Amino acid sequence: MELKIENLSKTYRNGIQALKNVNLTIPTGMFGLLGPNGAGKSTLMRTIATLQDPDTGTIQLDDINVLRQKDRVRQVLGYLPQEFGVYPKVSAERMLDHFAVLKGINRKQERKDVVEKLLHQTNLYSVRKKHLGSYSGGMKQRFGIAQALLGNPKLIIVDEPTAGLDPAERNRFNNLLSEIGENRVVILSTHIVDDVANLCSQMAIISKGNVLRMGKPLQTIDELRGFIWKKTIEKSQLAGYQRDYHVISTRLVSGRPVIHVYCPEQPDGTFEAVEPDLEDVYFTTLNQNAMN
Repeated sequence: MELKIENLSKTYRNGIQALKNVNLTIPTGMFGLLGPNGAGKSTLMRTIATLQDPDTGTIQLDDINVLRQKDRVRQVLGYLPQEFGVYPKVSAERMLDHFAVLKGINRKQERKDVVEKLLHQTNLYSVRKKHLGSYSGGMKQRFGIAQALLGNPKLIIVDEPTAGLDPAERNRFNNLLSEIGENRVVILSTHIVDDVANLCSQMAIISKGNVLRMGKPLQTIDELRGFIWKKTIEKSQLAGYQRDYHVISTRLVSGRPVIHVYCPEQPDGTFEAVEPDLEDVYFTTLNQNAMN
C-alpha cells in the first residue's frame, strides 16, 4: 500500500496559496506530517480525503486515482478531521451503529459485532450507553477514531488529533494510533513534534505550502549531531544572541532563556553540546527555510 502525491498545488479565492507543488510518497505505516498552524497540512488532508480539489497535481493510492475515483477512495478511507462534531444527546453505541450503516454495513448482527469490537478497541465499551455530549475531549477523539476505523480502511487520516488533550488522554490516543498503524497507511497531521517522534517511522515537514524535509525521524536527528549547542542566558541578552548566532529555538527554564544554536562547530567555550532531537530538526528546518 502506497500513497503517491505529485505536483499538488492549491490557491484559494482570497489569494492564499496553501499548497505549492507538493510531492510526497507515503508508505504503509505511520507517517507524520509536521508543520506550524497555517502550513497547509489541513488543506492537504482535505484534498487527500476527497473533500476539495487541487488546482494541479495527482494523488494515487495503489491503483486508485484519488482525484478521479472519489467513490473508490471513500470506500477505503477513514478520516478524523481537526474539527470533529458529535451529536451530544446520542450515545456512542447508537452513533457508531448509524455511521456503520452509512459505511454500508447493512446486516444488523454484523454491525453489532463491528461496533462492539471498535468500542472495546478504543476503550469506550464501558461508557457506550452514555451521551457523547458527556464525553471528555480525549474520549471524543477516541470515538472519532472508532468511526474512522469502520469498514477496515486501508488509508486513515487524522488531522491535529491531540491538540487540546491533557497528557493522559494524549498518551491513550497515541497508543491507540500506534496499534492501528501497522498494516495500513496512517497520516498523522500535527504541529506537536513529540507525537511524530514517538509514533512515526516516516515524516515530512511542511511550511507555507512547501515540503521542506522528508525522511525517517531518527535519520534526520542523526544528521544534526555535532551541530546543536545550548546556553542559558539572561533575557536582556536574547536579542543580541539572535542577531549574532543562528538561534533555532528558545525556551524559558526557571525564568531564564535557554537557547539552542545551529553551528558546525562550538560557537565559544560557554556553549554546551546538545544531543539533538526531532524538535531541533523541526526548528532548524523552519529557520533555514525562513533565511532562504
